[in-house]
Amino acid sequence: MKKLIRIEQIAEKLGLDKDAIENYGNYKAKISLDAIKKNRKSNLLVVTAITPTPLGEGKSTIAVGLTQGFGKINQNVALTIRQPSLGPVFGHKGGGTGGGRATVQPAEDINLHFNGDFHAMESAHNLLAAMVDNAVYRNKIKDFSAEDITWRRVTDAEDRSLRSIISGTGGSSTAPLRSTGFDISSASEIMAILALTDSQKDLRDRLSSIVVGWKKDKTPVLAKDINCVGSMMALLKDAIKPNLAQTIEGQPAIVHMGPFGNIAHGCSSILADQLATSYADYVITEAGFGADLGFEKFMDIKVRQGGPKPFCAVIVATIRGLKWHGGVDIKELMTKNNEAIIRGSENLINAIEIVSKYGLQSVVAINLFPGDSKEEIKLVKKICEENNSVAIESNGFAEGGSGMTELAQYITNLDNKSDEVNLLYDDKEPTLEKVRILTSEIYSASGVIWGPRTRTTIKLFEQQGWNFPICMAKTHLSVSANPKLRGAPKGHKIPIKEVRVLAGAKQIVTLAGDIITLPGLPSNPNAYDIDLNDQDEIINILST
Repeated sequence: MKKLIRIEQIAEKLGLDKDAIENYGNYKAKISLDAIKKNRKSNLLVVTAITPTPLGEGKSTIAVGLTQGFGKINQNVALTIRQPSLGPVFGHKGGGTGGGRATVQPAEDINLHFNGDFHAMESAHNLLAAMVDNAVYRNKIKDFSAEDITWRRVTDAEDRSLRSIISGTGGSSTAPLRSTGFDISSASEIMAILALTDSQKDLRDRLSSIVVGWKKDKTPVLAKDINCVGSMMALLKDAIKPNLAQTIEGQPAIVHMGPFGNIAHGCSSILADQLATSYADYVITEAGFGADLGFEKFMDIKVRQGGPKPFCAVIVATIRGLKWHGGVDIKELMTKNNEAIIRGSENLINAIEIVSKYGLQSVVAINLFPGDSKEEIKLVKKICEENNSVAIESNGFAEGGSGMTELAQYITNLDNKSDEVNLLYDDKEPTLEKVRILTSEIYSASGVIWGPRTRTTIKLFEQQGWNFPICMAKTHLSVSANPKLRGAPKGHKIPIKEVRVLAGAKQIVTLAGDIITLPGLPSNPNAYDIDLNDQDEIINILST
Protein backbone atom coordinates (compact mmCIF):
# COMPACT_ATOMS: atom_id res chain seq x y z
CA MET A 1 0.00 0.00 0.00
CA LYS A 2 1.15 3.54 -0.77
CA LYS A 3 2.62 5.29 2.26
CA LEU A 4 0.12 7.57 3.94
CA ILE A 5 0.68 11.29 4.35
CA ARG A 6 0.64 12.73 7.86
CA ILE A 7 -2.73 14.22 8.67
CA GLU A 8 -1.26 17.71 9.22
CA GLN A 9 -0.21 17.75 5.56
CA ILE A 10 -3.67 16.63 4.43
CA ALA A 11 -5.19 19.45 6.48
CA GLU A 12 -2.77 21.92 4.91
CA LYS A 13 -3.64 20.64 1.42
CA LEU A 14 -7.31 21.29 2.15
CA GLY A 15 -6.50 24.74 3.47
CA LEU A 16 -7.20 24.13 7.15
CA ASP A 17 -5.22 26.02 9.76
CA LYS A 18 -3.22 23.73 12.06
CA ASP A 19 -5.27 24.93 15.02
CA ALA A 20 -8.46 23.70 13.28
CA ILE A 21 -7.59 20.02 13.71
CA GLU A 22 -7.22 17.72 16.69
CA ASN A 23 -4.93 14.79 15.89
CA TYR A 24 -5.96 11.20 16.60
CA GLY A 25 -2.58 9.66 15.85
CA ASN A 26 -0.61 10.34 12.68
CA TYR A 27 -3.28 9.81 10.04
CA LYS A 28 -6.63 10.86 11.56
CA ALA A 29 -7.98 14.05 13.05
CA LYS A 30 -11.09 15.84 14.21
CA ILE A 31 -11.99 19.16 12.56
CA SER A 32 -13.23 22.11 14.61
CA LEU A 33 -16.64 23.46 13.62
CA ASP A 34 -15.12 26.94 13.79
CA ALA A 35 -13.35 26.12 10.52
CA ILE A 36 -16.61 26.22 8.54
CA LYS A 37 -16.85 29.16 6.13
CA LYS A 38 -20.44 30.03 5.33
CA ASN A 39 -21.67 30.75 1.80
CA ARG A 40 -18.52 29.84 -0.11
CA LYS A 41 -19.39 28.73 -3.65
CA SER A 42 -18.25 25.18 -4.41
CA ASN A 43 -19.16 22.42 -6.84
CA LEU A 44 -20.85 19.63 -4.90
CA LEU A 45 -21.75 16.41 -6.71
CA VAL A 46 -23.53 13.41 -5.26
CA VAL A 47 -22.80 9.80 -6.21
CA THR A 48 -25.82 7.50 -6.43
CA ALA A 49 -26.55 4.29 -8.35
CA ILE A 50 -28.98 1.93 -9.97
CA THR A 51 -30.97 -0.23 -7.58
CA PRO A 52 -28.44 -2.52 -5.79
CA THR A 53 -27.89 -6.06 -7.03
CA PRO A 54 -26.38 -9.09 -5.23
CA LEU A 55 -22.83 -8.48 -6.47
CA GLY A 56 -22.84 -4.75 -5.70
CA GLU A 57 -22.21 -1.77 -7.96
CA GLY A 58 -19.13 -0.30 -6.23
CA LYS A 59 -20.62 3.11 -5.44
CA SER A 60 -18.11 3.94 -2.70
CA THR A 61 -15.24 2.84 -4.92
CA ILE A 62 -16.46 5.20 -7.65
CA ALA A 63 -16.84 8.08 -5.18
CA VAL A 64 -13.31 7.60 -3.86
CA GLY A 65 -11.86 6.96 -7.31
CA LEU A 66 -13.51 10.08 -8.72
CA THR A 67 -11.99 12.14 -5.92
CA GLN A 68 -8.61 10.74 -6.92
CA GLY A 69 -9.44 11.44 -10.58
CA PHE A 70 -10.01 15.11 -9.80
CA GLY A 71 -6.66 15.07 -8.01
CA LYS A 72 -5.00 13.67 -11.14
CA ILE A 73 -6.24 16.64 -13.20
CA ASN A 74 -4.99 19.05 -10.52
CA GLN A 75 -8.32 20.15 -9.13
CA ASN A 76 -8.80 21.23 -5.51
CA VAL A 77 -11.03 18.37 -4.35
CA ALA A 78 -12.37 16.73 -1.21
CA LEU A 79 -14.51 13.68 -0.46
CA THR A 80 -17.26 13.34 2.16
CA ILE A 81 -18.53 9.84 3.02
CA ARG A 82 -20.30 7.98 5.80
CA GLN A 83 -18.58 6.06 8.56
CA PRO A 84 -19.10 2.28 8.25
CA SER A 85 -21.14 0.46 10.88
CA LEU A 86 -19.58 -2.47 12.72
CA GLY A 87 -22.65 -4.62 12.01
CA PRO A 88 -22.07 -4.89 8.23
CA VAL A 89 -18.27 -4.95 8.72
CA PHE A 90 -18.48 -8.18 10.73
CA GLY A 91 -21.60 -9.39 8.94
CA HIS A 92 -21.95 -9.72 5.19
CA LYS A 93 -21.75 -6.36 3.40
CA GLY A 94 -18.33 -5.33 4.67
CA GLY A 95 -16.94 -1.86 5.28
CA GLY A 96 -17.39 1.35 3.32
CA THR A 97 -13.98 2.71 2.39
CA GLY A 98 -13.90 1.85 -1.32
CA GLY A 99 -11.87 -0.92 -2.89
CA GLY A 100 -8.79 -1.80 -4.93
CA ARG A 101 -6.80 1.34 -5.76
CA ALA A 102 -9.64 3.65 -4.76
CA THR A 103 -9.81 3.60 -0.97
CA VAL A 104 -9.98 5.91 2.02
CA GLN A 105 -7.26 5.38 4.60
CA PRO A 106 -6.50 4.28 7.26
CA ALA A 107 -9.20 1.81 6.16
CA GLU A 108 -8.96 -0.60 9.09
CA ASP A 109 -9.35 2.22 11.61
CA ILE A 110 -12.25 3.79 9.74
CA ASN A 111 -14.06 0.44 9.42
CA LEU A 112 -13.65 -0.36 13.11
CA HIS A 113 -13.55 2.10 16.03
CA PHE A 114 -12.25 5.13 14.10
CA ASN A 115 -12.34 8.18 16.38
CA GLY A 116 -15.02 6.86 18.72
CA ASP A 117 -18.04 8.62 17.17
CA PHE A 118 -20.30 5.58 17.01
CA HIS A 119 -19.45 4.60 20.57
CA ALA A 120 -20.34 8.09 21.78
CA MET A 121 -23.57 8.09 19.80
CA GLU A 122 -24.56 4.64 21.04
CA SER A 123 -23.74 5.62 24.63
CA ALA A 124 -25.89 8.74 24.39
CA HIS A 125 -28.77 6.77 22.88
CA ASN A 126 -28.71 4.03 25.52
CA LEU A 127 -28.20 6.51 28.36
CA LEU A 128 -31.45 8.14 27.30
CA ALA A 129 -33.11 4.71 27.28
CA ALA A 130 -31.89 4.05 30.83
CA MET A 131 -33.06 7.48 31.98
CA VAL A 132 -36.51 6.94 30.45
CA ASP A 133 -36.89 3.60 32.23
CA ASN A 134 -35.74 5.22 35.45
CA ALA A 135 -38.25 8.05 35.07
CA VAL A 136 -41.06 5.49 34.80
CA TYR A 137 -39.69 3.39 37.67
CA ARG A 138 -39.50 6.50 39.89
CA ASN A 139 -42.89 7.87 38.73
CA LYS A 140 -41.23 11.12 37.67
CA ILE A 141 -43.79 11.93 34.95
CA LYS A 142 -47.50 11.73 35.62
CA ASP A 143 -49.52 9.35 33.40
CA PHE A 144 -46.38 7.96 31.73
CA SER A 145 -46.06 4.19 32.15
CA ALA A 146 -43.81 1.42 30.85
CA GLU A 147 -46.12 0.40 28.01
CA ASP A 148 -46.08 4.00 26.75
CA ILE A 149 -42.29 4.06 26.17
CA THR A 150 -41.32 4.09 22.49
CA TRP A 151 -37.55 4.68 22.80
CA ARG A 152 -35.68 1.42 22.08
CA ARG A 153 -32.02 0.67 22.71
CA VAL A 154 -29.39 0.23 19.98
CA THR A 155 -26.42 -2.03 19.34
CA ASP A 156 -23.77 -2.03 16.63
CA ALA A 157 -23.83 -5.85 16.43
CA GLU A 158 -26.05 -7.76 14.02
CA ASP A 159 -27.75 -9.64 16.85
CA ARG A 160 -31.19 -10.96 15.83
CA SER A 161 -31.83 -12.24 19.37
CA LEU A 162 -32.25 -8.63 20.51
CA ARG A 163 -34.89 -7.60 17.97
CA SER A 164 -37.72 -8.32 20.41
CA ILE A 165 -37.09 -8.72 24.13
CA ILE A 166 -38.78 -8.47 27.53
CA SER A 167 -36.86 -6.11 29.78
CA GLY A 168 -37.19 -5.60 33.51
CA THR A 169 -37.69 -9.25 34.47
CA GLY A 170 -36.61 -10.41 37.94
CA GLY A 171 -38.99 -8.60 40.22
CA SER A 172 -39.80 -5.07 41.29
CA SER A 173 -36.17 -4.09 41.78
CA THR A 174 -35.48 -4.47 38.06
CA ALA A 175 -38.74 -2.95 36.76
CA PRO A 176 -40.29 -1.57 34.64
CA LEU A 177 -41.30 -4.81 32.94
CA ARG A 178 -42.10 -4.26 29.27
CA SER A 179 -41.83 -5.56 25.74
CA THR A 180 -39.16 -3.73 23.78
CA GLY A 181 -36.18 -4.44 21.54
CA PHE A 182 -33.00 -3.14 19.95
CA ASP A 183 -32.30 -1.43 16.62
CA ILE A 184 -28.98 -1.29 14.77
CA SER A 185 -27.05 1.81 15.90
CA SER A 186 -27.07 3.29 12.39
CA ALA A 187 -30.88 3.46 12.69
CA SER A 188 -30.65 5.57 15.85
CA GLU A 189 -32.38 8.93 15.75
CA ILE A 190 -29.28 10.38 17.39
CA MET A 191 -27.25 9.14 14.42
CA ALA A 192 -29.70 10.92 12.11
CA ILE A 193 -29.54 14.06 14.25
CA LEU A 194 -25.74 14.18 14.16
CA ALA A 195 -25.87 13.80 10.39
CA LEU A 196 -28.33 16.70 10.02
CA THR A 197 -27.32 19.20 12.69
CA ASP A 198 -25.31 22.32 11.87
CA SER A 199 -24.16 23.52 15.30
CA GLN A 200 -23.91 22.72 18.99
CA LYS A 201 -27.02 24.83 19.66
CA ASP A 202 -29.00 23.05 16.95
CA LEU A 203 -27.83 19.70 18.32
CA ARG A 204 -29.13 20.59 21.77
CA ASP A 205 -32.48 21.72 20.34
CA ARG A 206 -32.83 18.53 18.31
CA LEU A 207 -31.91 16.25 21.21
CA SER A 208 -34.44 18.06 23.38
CA SER A 209 -37.18 17.31 20.83
CA ILE A 210 -36.68 13.52 20.70
CA VAL A 211 -39.94 11.71 21.45
CA VAL A 212 -39.38 8.88 23.95
CA GLY A 213 -42.98 7.96 24.63
CA TRP A 214 -46.56 9.13 25.11
CA LYS A 215 -48.72 10.01 28.08
CA LYS A 216 -52.21 8.64 28.51
CA ASP A 217 -53.69 11.83 27.04
CA LYS A 218 -51.71 11.34 23.78
CA THR A 219 -49.22 14.12 24.45
CA PRO A 220 -45.57 13.28 23.76
CA VAL A 221 -42.85 12.79 26.35
CA LEU A 222 -39.65 14.41 25.11
CA ALA A 223 -35.99 13.88 26.01
CA LYS A 224 -35.94 17.29 27.68
CA ASP A 225 -38.72 16.07 30.02
CA ILE A 226 -36.38 13.25 31.12
CA ASN A 227 -33.65 15.79 31.95
CA CYS A 228 -31.08 13.88 29.90
CA VAL A 229 -30.10 16.41 27.22
CA GLY A 230 -27.11 17.85 29.06
CA SER A 231 -25.57 14.43 29.63
CA MET A 232 -26.09 13.49 25.98
CA MET A 233 -24.43 16.75 24.90
CA ALA A 234 -21.43 15.89 27.07
CA LEU A 235 -21.12 12.45 25.46
CA LEU A 236 -21.45 13.91 21.94
CA LYS A 237 -19.01 16.80 22.43
CA ASP A 238 -16.45 15.34 20.01
CA ALA A 239 -18.74 13.14 17.93
CA ILE A 240 -20.32 16.24 16.36
CA LYS A 241 -16.95 17.17 14.85
CA PRO A 242 -16.25 15.63 11.41
CA ASN A 243 -13.18 13.45 10.92
CA LEU A 244 -10.34 14.11 8.50
CA ALA A 245 -8.72 11.19 6.68
CA GLN A 246 -7.30 10.73 3.15
CA THR A 247 -7.68 8.77 -0.04
CA ILE A 248 -4.90 6.35 -0.89
CA GLU A 249 -3.62 8.99 -3.35
CA GLY A 250 -3.58 11.77 -0.76
CA GLN A 251 -6.78 13.74 -1.33
CA PRO A 252 -8.64 14.99 1.78
CA ALA A 253 -11.55 12.79 2.88
CA ILE A 254 -14.02 13.95 5.53
CA VAL A 255 -15.71 10.93 7.11
CA HIS A 256 -18.65 11.58 9.40
CA MET A 257 -21.78 9.73 10.57
CA GLY A 258 -23.39 6.69 9.01
CA PRO A 259 -27.20 6.44 8.93
CA PHE A 260 -28.46 3.47 6.87
CA GLY A 261 -29.96 4.23 3.48
CA ASN A 262 -33.00 1.94 3.68
CA ILE A 263 -34.21 2.56 7.24
CA ALA A 264 -32.71 6.04 7.73
CA HIS A 265 -31.70 8.87 5.38
CA GLY A 266 -28.40 7.31 4.33
CA CYS A 267 -26.05 10.28 3.96
CA SER A 268 -22.91 11.61 5.63
CA SER A 269 -23.29 14.76 7.68
CA ILE A 270 -24.29 18.27 6.67
CA LEU A 271 -21.33 19.50 8.72
CA ALA A 272 -18.94 17.38 6.63
CA ASP A 273 -20.32 18.87 3.42
CA GLN A 274 -20.17 22.39 4.86
CA LEU A 275 -16.54 21.91 5.84
CA ALA A 276 -15.56 20.39 2.50
CA THR A 277 -17.29 23.09 0.47
CA SER A 278 -15.60 25.70 2.67
CA TYR A 279 -12.23 24.80 1.16
CA ALA A 280 -12.41 22.52 -1.90
CA ASP A 281 -13.52 23.63 -5.37
CA TYR A 282 -15.02 20.20 -6.05
CA VAL A 283 -16.65 18.06 -3.37
CA ILE A 284 -17.76 14.47 -3.98
CA THR A 285 -20.29 12.97 -1.60
CA GLU A 286 -22.25 9.73 -1.63
CA ALA A 287 -25.85 8.81 -0.86
CA GLY A 288 -26.94 5.36 0.34
CA PHE A 289 -28.14 2.61 -2.00
CA GLY A 290 -29.94 3.58 -5.24
CA ALA A 291 -31.45 6.77 -6.64
CA ASP A 292 -34.92 5.85 -5.33
CA LEU A 293 -33.65 5.71 -1.73
CA GLY A 294 -30.40 7.47 -0.81
CA PHE A 295 -30.50 10.14 -3.50
CA GLU A 296 -34.15 10.99 -2.88
CA LYS A 297 -33.42 11.31 0.84
CA PHE A 298 -30.26 13.31 0.14
CA MET A 299 -32.42 15.90 -1.61
CA ASP A 300 -35.70 15.81 0.32
CA ILE A 301 -34.19 15.46 3.79
CA LYS A 302 -30.53 16.54 3.80
CA VAL A 303 -30.66 19.43 1.33
CA ARG A 304 -34.09 20.47 2.63
CA GLN A 305 -32.66 20.72 6.16
CA GLY A 306 -29.74 22.92 5.15
CA GLY A 307 -27.19 20.75 3.35
CA PRO A 308 -25.28 22.37 0.46
CA LYS A 309 -27.02 21.94 -2.89
CA PRO A 310 -25.41 19.65 -5.49
CA PHE A 311 -25.13 20.61 -9.15
CA CYS A 312 -24.63 17.12 -10.56
CA ALA A 313 -25.37 13.47 -9.78
CA VAL A 314 -23.15 10.58 -10.80
CA ILE A 315 -25.18 7.39 -11.30
CA VAL A 316 -23.10 4.24 -10.88
CA ALA A 317 -24.04 1.27 -13.05
CA THR A 318 -22.39 -2.04 -13.92
CA ILE A 319 -22.92 -4.23 -16.96
CA ARG A 320 -23.63 -7.22 -14.72
CA GLY A 321 -26.05 -5.15 -12.62
CA LEU A 322 -28.06 -4.21 -15.71
CA LYS A 323 -28.18 -7.87 -16.73
CA TRP A 324 -29.48 -8.74 -13.27
CA HIS A 325 -32.25 -6.20 -13.60
CA GLY A 326 -32.92 -7.69 -17.02
CA GLY A 327 -33.79 -11.02 -15.38
CA VAL A 328 -30.50 -12.92 -15.71
CA ASP A 329 -29.58 -15.49 -13.04
CA ILE A 330 -26.53 -14.59 -10.95
CA LYS A 331 -24.56 -17.52 -12.42
CA GLU A 332 -25.03 -16.15 -15.95
CA LEU A 333 -24.07 -12.52 -15.39
CA MET A 334 -20.69 -12.89 -17.08
CA THR A 335 -22.30 -14.24 -20.26
CA LYS A 336 -22.88 -11.72 -23.06
CA ASN A 337 -26.56 -10.79 -23.20
CA ASN A 338 -27.50 -7.54 -24.95
CA GLU A 339 -31.21 -8.21 -24.63
CA ALA A 340 -30.93 -8.44 -20.85
CA ILE A 341 -28.95 -5.18 -20.78
CA ILE A 342 -31.68 -3.43 -22.74
CA ARG A 343 -34.37 -4.78 -20.39
CA GLY A 344 -32.34 -4.01 -17.25
CA SER A 345 -31.55 -0.49 -18.45
CA GLU A 346 -35.11 0.43 -17.52
CA ASN A 347 -33.76 0.68 -13.98
CA LEU A 348 -30.91 2.95 -15.10
CA ILE A 349 -33.29 5.12 -17.14
CA ASN A 350 -35.51 5.38 -14.06
CA ALA A 351 -32.51 6.59 -12.01
CA ILE A 352 -31.73 9.22 -14.66
CA GLU A 353 -35.35 10.39 -14.57
CA ILE A 354 -35.34 10.58 -10.77
CA VAL A 355 -32.26 12.82 -10.83
CA SER A 356 -33.84 15.05 -13.48
CA LYS A 357 -36.95 15.56 -11.30
CA TYR A 358 -34.74 17.51 -8.89
CA GLY A 359 -33.26 19.71 -11.61
CA LEU A 360 -29.81 18.11 -11.52
CA GLN A 361 -27.58 17.14 -14.38
CA SER A 362 -26.59 13.47 -14.43
CA VAL A 363 -23.69 11.44 -15.75
CA VAL A 364 -23.51 7.64 -15.65
CA ALA A 365 -20.30 6.02 -14.41
CA ILE A 366 -19.95 2.53 -15.89
CA ASN A 367 -17.97 0.73 -13.20
CA LEU A 368 -15.87 -1.64 -15.28
CA PHE A 369 -15.23 -5.31 -14.58
CA PRO A 370 -12.86 -7.62 -16.50
CA GLY A 371 -15.66 -9.54 -18.25
CA ASP A 372 -17.33 -6.44 -19.74
CA SER A 373 -17.18 -6.43 -23.55
CA LYS A 374 -16.72 -3.33 -25.72
CA GLU A 375 -20.02 -4.09 -27.41
CA GLU A 376 -21.89 -4.15 -24.09
CA ILE A 377 -20.27 -0.91 -22.94
CA LYS A 378 -21.14 0.74 -26.26
CA LEU A 379 -24.75 -0.38 -25.87
CA VAL A 380 -25.05 1.21 -22.40
CA LYS A 381 -23.56 4.46 -23.70
CA LYS A 382 -26.11 4.50 -26.52
CA ILE A 383 -29.00 3.91 -24.11
CA CYS A 384 -27.82 6.80 -21.90
CA GLU A 385 -27.47 9.17 -24.87
CA GLU A 386 -31.05 8.34 -25.90
CA ASN A 387 -32.21 9.26 -22.40
CA ASN A 388 -30.56 12.68 -21.96
CA SER A 389 -27.47 11.51 -20.11
CA VAL A 390 -23.89 10.47 -20.83
CA ALA A 391 -22.11 7.28 -19.78
CA ILE A 392 -18.36 7.24 -19.13
CA GLU A 393 -16.16 4.23 -18.44
CA SER A 394 -14.75 4.28 -14.91
CA ASN A 395 -12.00 2.05 -13.60
CA GLY A 396 -11.01 3.35 -10.20
CA PHE A 397 -10.76 -0.10 -8.64
CA ALA A 398 -7.96 -1.25 -10.97
CA GLU A 399 -6.33 2.07 -11.88
CA GLY A 400 -7.11 4.49 -9.05
CA GLY A 401 -7.40 8.13 -10.07
CA SER A 402 -5.93 7.42 -13.50
CA GLY A 403 -8.99 5.34 -14.34
CA MET A 404 -11.35 8.18 -13.40
CA THR A 405 -9.88 11.23 -15.13
CA GLU A 406 -12.26 11.14 -18.11
CA LEU A 407 -15.25 11.31 -15.78
CA ALA A 408 -13.62 14.04 -13.66
CA GLN A 409 -12.77 16.11 -16.73
CA TYR A 410 -16.30 15.78 -18.10
CA ILE A 411 -17.75 17.08 -14.82
CA THR A 412 -15.44 20.11 -14.77
CA ASN A 413 -17.02 21.20 -18.07
CA LEU A 414 -20.55 21.22 -16.64
CA ASP A 415 -22.20 24.46 -15.55
CA ASN A 416 -23.04 24.77 -11.88
CA LYS A 417 -26.80 25.23 -11.79
CA SER A 418 -27.32 24.32 -8.14
CA ASP A 419 -29.47 27.44 -7.64
CA GLU A 420 -32.08 25.76 -9.85
CA VAL A 421 -32.36 22.58 -7.75
CA ASN A 422 -35.92 21.42 -7.00
CA LEU A 423 -37.36 19.42 -4.12
CA LEU A 424 -40.10 16.83 -4.61
CA TYR A 425 -42.79 18.42 -2.43
CA ASP A 426 -43.51 21.55 -0.47
CA ASP A 427 -42.90 21.61 3.29
CA LYS A 428 -46.51 22.64 3.91
CA GLU A 429 -48.04 19.65 2.12
CA PRO A 430 -49.93 17.28 4.46
CA THR A 431 -48.10 14.06 5.29
CA LEU A 432 -50.50 11.88 3.31
CA GLU A 433 -49.94 14.02 0.23
CA LYS A 434 -46.16 13.92 0.67
CA VAL A 435 -46.30 10.12 0.76
CA ARG A 436 -48.55 10.05 -2.31
CA ILE A 437 -46.18 12.29 -4.27
CA LEU A 438 -43.15 10.26 -3.20
CA THR A 439 -44.63 6.88 -4.05
CA SER A 440 -46.00 8.09 -7.38
CA GLU A 441 -43.05 10.17 -8.61
CA ILE A 442 -40.14 8.08 -7.31
CA TYR A 443 -41.48 4.53 -6.98
CA SER A 444 -43.97 4.64 -9.93
CA ALA A 445 -46.59 3.15 -7.61
CA SER A 446 -50.30 3.27 -8.34
CA GLY A 447 -51.17 3.90 -4.73
CA VAL A 448 -50.53 3.34 -1.03
CA ILE A 449 -51.98 0.64 1.20
CA TRP A 450 -52.26 2.20 4.65
CA GLY A 451 -52.02 -0.21 7.57
CA PRO A 452 -54.22 -0.14 10.70
CA ARG A 453 -53.93 3.08 12.72
CA THR A 454 -51.30 4.57 10.40
CA ARG A 455 -53.47 7.46 9.21
CA THR A 456 -54.71 8.05 12.76
CA THR A 457 -51.08 8.23 13.90
CA ILE A 458 -50.31 10.74 11.16
CA LYS A 459 -53.18 12.94 12.36
CA LEU A 460 -51.78 12.77 15.89
CA PHE A 461 -48.36 13.86 14.58
CA GLU A 462 -49.86 16.74 12.61
CA GLN A 463 -51.70 17.92 15.72
CA GLN A 464 -48.28 18.30 17.34
CA GLY A 465 -47.12 20.48 14.44
CA TRP A 466 -44.74 17.81 13.10
CA ASN A 467 -44.97 18.61 9.41
CA PHE A 468 -41.68 16.96 8.48
CA PRO A 469 -40.27 15.39 5.30
CA ILE A 470 -40.82 11.68 4.70
CA CYS A 471 -38.12 9.09 5.37
CA MET A 472 -39.33 5.98 3.58
CA ALA A 473 -38.02 2.78 5.15
CA LYS A 474 -38.23 0.09 2.49
CA THR A 475 -36.23 -2.59 0.75
CA HIS A 476 -33.18 -1.32 -1.10
CA LEU A 477 -33.37 -4.24 -3.56
CA SER A 478 -36.23 -2.89 -5.66
CA VAL A 479 -37.78 0.41 -6.70
CA SER A 480 -40.96 -1.13 -5.28
CA ALA A 481 -41.52 -2.48 -1.76
CA ASN A 482 -41.13 -6.04 -3.10
CA PRO A 483 -37.44 -7.09 -3.24
CA LYS A 484 -38.24 -9.67 -5.93
CA LEU A 485 -39.32 -7.05 -8.50
CA ARG A 486 -36.31 -6.13 -10.63
CA GLY A 487 -35.93 -3.41 -13.26
CA ALA A 488 -38.35 -0.49 -12.98
CA PRO A 489 -41.73 -1.94 -11.93
CA LYS A 490 -44.81 0.22 -12.34
CA GLY A 491 -48.37 0.06 -11.08
CA HIS A 492 -47.54 -1.68 -7.79
CA LYS A 493 -48.70 -0.41 -4.42
CA ILE A 494 -46.62 0.64 -1.41
CA PRO A 495 -47.80 -0.90 1.88
CA ILE A 496 -47.27 1.43 4.85
CA LYS A 497 -47.46 -0.79 7.92
CA GLU A 498 -46.19 1.65 10.55
CA VAL A 499 -45.50 5.35 10.96
CA ARG A 500 -42.95 6.79 13.39
CA VAL A 501 -41.82 10.30 14.22
CA LEU A 502 -38.23 11.42 14.66
CA ALA A 503 -38.97 14.89 15.96
CA GLY A 504 -35.31 15.64 16.69
CA ALA A 505 -34.21 14.55 13.22
CA LYS A 506 -37.32 16.25 11.78
CA GLN A 507 -38.59 13.25 9.82
CA ILE A 508 -41.72 11.17 9.55
CA VAL A 509 -40.61 7.56 9.02
CA THR A 510 -43.00 5.40 7.00
CA LEU A 511 -42.21 1.69 7.10
CA ALA A 512 -43.11 0.06 3.79
CA GLY A 513 -43.60 -3.62 4.55
CA ASP A 514 -41.84 -5.73 7.14
CA ILE A 515 -38.67 -3.70 7.67
CA ILE A 516 -35.99 -5.21 9.90
CA THR A 517 -34.25 -2.51 11.93
CA LEU A 518 -31.73 -4.94 13.43
CA PRO A 519 -30.11 -7.27 10.87
CA GLY A 520 -28.92 -10.74 11.86
CA LEU A 521 -25.58 -12.33 11.07
CA PRO A 522 -25.40 -14.43 7.86
CA SER A 523 -24.42 -18.09 7.78
CA ASN A 524 -20.81 -17.18 6.93
CA PRO A 525 -20.18 -13.76 8.48
CA ASN A 526 -17.07 -11.74 7.75
CA ALA A 527 -16.26 -12.13 11.46
CA TYR A 528 -14.98 -15.65 10.65
CA ASP A 529 -12.06 -14.18 8.69
CA ILE A 530 -11.18 -10.86 10.35
CA ASP A 531 -8.09 -11.24 12.51
CA LEU A 532 -5.00 -9.64 13.95
CA ASN A 533 -1.82 -11.17 12.52
CA ASP A 534 1.61 -11.59 14.11
CA GLN A 535 2.69 -8.22 12.70
CA ASP A 536 -0.09 -6.51 14.70
CA GLU A 537 -2.02 -5.83 11.48
CA ILE A 538 -5.80 -6.18 11.14
CA ILE A 539 -6.54 -8.38 8.14
CA ASN A 540 -9.45 -9.54 5.97
CA ILE A 541 -11.82 -6.61 6.39
CA LEU A 542 -13.89 -6.53 3.22
CA SER A 543 -14.74 -3.12 1.80
CA THR A 544 -16.81 -1.68 -1.04
